[in-house]
Amino acid sequence: MAIPTIVNVSGVSKRFTLNRHKSIKERLVNSAVEKKYREDFWALRDIDLDIKAGTTVGLVGHNGSGKSTLLKVVGGIIEPTSGTVERRGRMAALLELGAGFHPDLTGRENVYLNAAILGLNQREIDRYFDAIVDFSGIEDFIDTQVKFFSSGMYVRLAFAVAVHVDPDLLLVDEVLAVGDEPFQNKCVAKIAEFQKEGRTIVVVSHSAAQIELLCDRVVVMNHGEMIFDGGTEDGIRVLQGGYEAQRLHEESLRATDAVPNTRVTSVLIASDEPEDEKTVVSGSDMTVSFGYEILEKEEPLVADLTIETTQGALVYGLSTRMLNQDLPNTPGRHQVDFTFKDPALGTGKYVLRGSLETLEGEQLHQLNPASTFTVSSPSPGTGYLRMDLRTHVYSLPPL
Repeated sequence: MAIPTIVNVSGVSKRFTLNRHKSIKERLVNSAVEKKYREDFWALRDIDLDIKAGTTVGLVGHNGSGKSTLLKVVGGIIEPTSGTVERRGRMAALLELGAGFHPDLTGRENVYLNAAILGLNQREIDRYFDAIVDFSGIEDFIDTQVKFFSSGMYVRLAFAVAVHVDPDLLLVDEVLAVGDEPFQNKCVAKIAEFQKEGRTIVVVSHSAAQIELLCDRVVVMNHGEMIFDGGTEDGIRVLQGGYEAQRLHEESLRATDAVPNTRVTSVLIASDEPEDEKTVVSGSDMTVSFGYEILEKEEPLVADLTIETTQGALVYGLSTRMLNQDLPNTPGRHQVDFTFKDPALGTGKYVLRGSLETLEGEQLHQLNPASTFTVSSPSPGTGYLRMDLRTHVYSLPPL
């Protein structure tokens, strides 16, 4: 039996008009040449997207990529400039913090108002009210005007209402990042419950870990265009590759023309592959070559090496000081090779960074980042560690 489509986005584009006037007075004075002060901005361009019932789709991309605009178009909050969007079933949306809440109404009144907007009748709201308040965890403030709520209280109540209106389609835009860790865990558990029930969820998030945990499909947006639509793991790699490319570009813009007396020349995986295609098989020995150059004799040196994720999280770090390794400090070009025996790195892309400093800790030069490499692993599982394992399945005797 074919899985039905719950959302169909066909040829959708969205244009916004940017006005360059700084004040109403400027707009009135320049009304005769209005077009000179207006500029079209295309937030979305020719988006085609089908979302099957029962799937959880993550929309990801850098700030300004169009993912939130696409979610609002799917939710019917804004109309596309061209193209069509078709939906089926009851929809609940958490697109902005406190959206649909009236600041002068109490939490109780807003529950009834918001739930009614989302399609529940009075009897249904009465039946779900206690569960909504209990899920939100703000019982003591439910009769307080929401304009006095903290951002966390806003999102708790909004999410509680959205998940209790029995939606077929749930749209979530980054609001989970506002709540504290226990509430985020509660939200993730509720979404997992929805997934088991076969409901459809579309999530916008900057958290790769959250997307990897929740989603079975990822759509990567870039400058209003959809550049990837597929599996979660591959989608996150595309996203992180874009972040790293931007990081490298910014580093190159900040680079100066001055040549320091002591400088790091290269930090990369030792292999015959091109620098931008270095690949390591997890479990095989891995050598990182750290090259540096000295123009005039230098005081004793320390080389620092770090391996990080493309998001900047430290995976491993060490220095020649830790290894009690002395480095040449005479003029010329020098190199130190760090060989890792059977590194337990998981599948993914990693960043190498290197720096030189004095024994007193004064930094002389750094390559930040220096290079990237990719790890492929024959072992199952995901994450930044490779763990060899065995499984044993057996039946237990009856109690």
